[in-house]
Amino acid sequence: MVIDRLERKILHELQRDGRITTQELAERVGLSSSPCWRRVKDLEAAGVIKRYTAVVDRFRVGLPTCMWIQVNLIRHQEGVVEGFEKAIAARSEVVECYELTGDADYLLKVLTPDIETYNAFLHGFLFKLPGVAHAKTSVSLREVKYETTVPL
Repeated sequence: MVIDRLERKILHELQRDGRITTQELAERVGLSSSPCWRRVKDLEAAGVIKRYTAVVDRFRVGLPTCMWIQVNLIRHQEGVVEGFEKAIAARSEVVECYELTGDADYLLKVLTPDIETYNAFLHGFLFKLPGVAHAKTSVSLREVKYETTVPL
């Protein structure tokens, strides 16, 4: 899908405030309400807009501990990758998971209330997954930048 200048403006405004009214959005991007609404619906139908959500402050909800885990799998076992990805997708404390090139096979971002809870996740779950060969954890000391918006 080719995204034009007006659609980029729409996406920019919706990323700033997903609860904006169609009328207010239309005014900000220089359209009338009906064409603006149609463009938003088209962006949704095309999958450009995946969903609407609220950005929650993890510190205020008791999840100050952020860990980044580099995971290596034993690749020669059948079903290891699929089983690993399915198990990771089911865990709520894993908020991001990326398959990588380079030294690690996956990078996980894990949020927990404290180091003890993280340790229980690591030893009670991750190390018990079939095919996990190695996991290396880095502790996030502080959040310098966190954005949910995509640069347009």
